[in-house]
Amino acid sequence: MRRLATLVLLALFALAGAAAWVAYQWRTPYRGYAGAAVVDIPRGESTRAIAGLLASAGVVPSALGFQLYCRWRRRQPLEAGEYRFDRPMTPPEVFDMLAQGRIWTVTVTVPEGWTMLDIAAEVAREGLAGREAFLRSARDPSPVRDLAPRAPTLEGFLFPAVYRFPHRTTPRAITAAMVERFREAWTRVAGPDVPPRGLTVEQVVTLASLVEEETPKPAERPVVAAVFLNRLELGYPLECDPSVVYALKLAGRYNGALEPAELHVASAYNTYLHRGLPPGPIGNPGEASLRAALEPAHSDFLYFVADGSGGHAFSRTLAQHERNVMRYRRLLAGTTRHRGQARDRARPPHAAAGSHSTGSSR
Repeated sequence: MRRLATLVLLALFALAGAAAWVAYQWRTPYRGYAGAAVVDIPRGESTRAIAGLLASAGVVPSALGFQLYCRWRRRQPLEAGEYRFDRPMTPPEVFDMLAQGRIWTVTVTVPEGWTMLDIAAEVAREGLAGREAFLRSARDPSPVRDLAPRAPTLEGFLFPAVYRFPHRTTPRAITAAMVERFREAWTRVAGPDVPPRGLTVEQVVTLASLVEEETPKPAERPVVAAVFLNRLELGYPLECDPSVVYALKLAGRYNGALEPAELHVASAYNTYLHRGLPPGPIGNPGEASLRAALEPAHSDFLYFVADGSGGHAFSRTLAQHERNVMRYRRLLAGTTRHRGQARDRARPPHAAAGSHSTGSSR
């Protein structure tokens, strides 16, 4: 009888010890790895196998302890995917992470106006895909054939937004997500309306990309769109500097500044040499620029030039435009002189750069 009591007592002590061990493991944050640990949970994997993967990676201190916790939370399945751990976590925290499917994602921010070249560089920098692999996907316009059958690439349809992609994703999945965002934005701004003045969807997006690059001011965008449309109707060249910059970027020749001699670069995107819209968008416009292209201002302006305050001076005649250009050049020269004297009074001021804004000639 005494021996039985002793065995019962020992069993109780053992159970209490096991319970304490399990409770300690569940409450104590653990990190058995250096830097960060990445665990790939295959689809259909058993709880026992998942616990083993986590323990082997040093994410949890014990496979058994994690299994016991999973049994306690047995109604919540664990999601497959790639998970990244970079801080000490308790088994319940690890469980919640897997149960909620908080897989390893990479954030990619695409600002308005970025080109597919810019996006490719960012995607590569974030380690999602190689630059050339992304560009191969971006140069395939098939995902927008129904919307824009003549689009040469996906340029213009890679919608600016903040994206969160799984760490393991393909370039085609990346461009597909961006095109899907474009479709959502297009539905919001276009609806059932017919594009203005008989333009196709790809022409509207091309126009919006020019507007996006010409002005950061929302109030000016419909006016800039109107200027371009007015010039198209009259058969004037658009003379849009950003289109030349885009041509230079495609050729790998843009060094960050547009020189007067480069306005003659041989390219279908050069709107100084070729009348009409470029053969495709020169970047990826945001929703405001798309709306401006669809809803241009009612205006007879044909020219605009920077006004020195972040906006533009608009004019109806070439004579008015030339006066605005001279005013801007004087302002630019004075600003440059003032800054040069402030930096170094012995240093002569730089000459004012020439203005090539829309409508410098017909």
